[in-house]
This record gives sequence, structure tokens and C-alpha cells, in this order.
Amino acid sequence: MDLDDIDHRILRVLQKQGRMSNAELSEQVHLSASACHRRVQRLESEGIIRGYVALLDARRMGMPTTVFVEITLSAQADEVLEAFEKAVSRIPDVLECHLMAGSADYILKVVAEDTEDFARIHRQHLTRLPGVAQMQSSFALRTVFKTTALPV
Repeated sequence: MDLDDIDHRILRVLQKQGRMSNAELSEQVHLSASACHRRVQRLESEGIIRGYVALLDARRMGMPTTVFVEITLSAQADEVLEAFEKAVSRIPDVLECHLMAGSADYILKVVAEDTEDFARIHRQHLTRLPGVAQMQSSFALRTVFKTTALPV
């Protein structure tokens, strides 16, 4: 799908404030309300806009600890990868899982209440993942920068 300057403006605004009304959005992107509404519907139907979410503050939700876990699997066969991916997707504390090129096969982003809670997650979930040969965890000391907005 070809995106023009107006589409980019709409996407930039919605990434920062997704709950605004169509009237507010159309005013910010300098477009009539009906034309703006049609464009947003097109962006949604084309899958450019996948959905709308509320971004929660992990610290205020009692999960201030972020841990990045590097996973190396015992094999690279499709069935091993599929079994791992299916199992890891069911762990509620895992926010992200990325298949990697490099020293680790996967990197997980895990949230926890504290180190004891991470020890529980590790013991109850991570150690039981299929096909894992090696695991290394790194605790984030502080989040310097974080965004969900793509550069458009």
C-alpha cells in the first residue's frame, strides 16, 4: 500500500494519541472529518493500523523489573522451533519473543515484580520450555528510552 504525506501525518498523530476523536484528528492533520475517517478506515482495513491499545505503566502495575533472557536451543529443526514458540507464547510474563541471528536463538523480554518473582517465572516456566540448551538473563537497571511509535 502506498502511503502519502497525509497518511503519514495520521499515523504519527494516532501513534501518540490513539483515543482522540475523528474530529480532533482531522483538525490536527488538516483534512475534512469525512476524508480523515475514510483514510483511517482504509489504513485499518489494509492492516497498517492493527488495533488500538492502552499502554500500562509496568511500575504502577507492580511489575517494575524487566529482564532480557537469551535462549539457545539444542537444535534448529522446525519442530523444535515450533514447540518452543508455542510454549513461550503461553507465558503471561513474557512480553516479547524474537527469533534472532547471532549468539542466541531467541531473546525474550520478561516483566516481573522483583528478582524473587523472576526466580519463580524462571523456575515455573522458562526452565520447562522445550528444546532449551542454554539460558542467560540480564536485568535492566533503568529504561533510558522506550517507544511504541514506528518512524513514519
